[in-house]
Amino acid sequence: MRKGVMRPGHVQIRVLDLEEALVHYRDRLGLIEVGRDDHNRAYLKAWTEIDRFSVVLRQAEEPGMDFMGFKVTGPDVLQQRKQELIDYGCVVETIPAGELDGCGERVRFDSPTGHFFELYAEKEQTGKWGISERNPEAWPEALKGMRATRFDHCLLYGEDIDGTSALLQQVLGFQLSEQVLDRDNGDLRVAAFLACSMKAHDVALVRHPENGKFHHASFYLETWSDVLRAADLISMHDIPLDIGPTRHGLTHGQTIYFFDPSGNRNEVFTGGDYTYPDHPVVTWDAEQLGKAIFYHHRQLNENFLGVVT
Repeated sequence: MRKGVMRPGHVQIRVLDLEEALVHYRDRLGLIEVGRDDHNRAYLKAWTEIDRFSVVLRQAEEPGMDFMGFKVTGPDVLQQRKQELIDYGCVVETIPAGELDGCGERVRFDSPTGHFFELYAEKEQTGKWGISERNPEAWPEALKGMRATRFDHCLLYGEDIDGTSALLQQVLGFQLSEQVLDRDNGDLRVAAFLACSMKAHDVALVRHPENGKFHHASFYLETWSDVLRAADLISMHDIPLDIGPTRHGLTHGQTIYFFDPSGNRNEVFTGGDYTYPDHPVVTWDAEQLGKAIFYHHRQLNENFLGVVT
């Protein structure tokens, strides 16, 4: 049951050198820099997004993710979900409006995998970048790099993925769209893909002995040709490549993975499945994990599985 959570709204990523990171996210990935604040943070958005920002880069001593935020349909829904999170047993913090530039009050909560999530209802709307809301052109001519169209999802690593999956489903109304089960270990769930929208997933979880780990932030491109163009840019600018271009078996998206200068993994992808409330859960067996992750190669990339921040 949907409970008023619309979509991923932002992610705050820790980077070691803010200026170096901005070259990567702005000039290579193609996000739009929209501002900076007094807390050593830079704000960016993809060109189709109507809200002021979707990515916050914070200079820090180690890379990783601080939190991931989801936008809800209104202030009343925000307060309802806040109380339900408290009743569920989460540690909940209310962050005042303006702590992130242009963002309203946020409700931050912990999770069994050690990740912090946020809900918010209000954020300044600046519209799609470079085109008008009336009689808009197809796309802005001034786009850079890979021309990312939106922040799409995050993949997070932690031990109790069943606990975080249950929290997201029971309190926030997420739907389990796809999973990986280990038949040799009592159908232990080793990966869960959850959606709050019609997308294949809005957040994904993989079982890992260390909590609070960040695997990647993902950005959507329009076409397979754009993914191939991203591969060209990765080579042109000597960006560390993880794997791709290739196709996933899970979600069937067409993808490439690479790293920012701080070691945080990024994905750009296109295509993929969609999720309606009446769709059954798609299940992969762990013994087919190579094909599930890299449909063409059908082999696991240990770097892909093991490198997290």
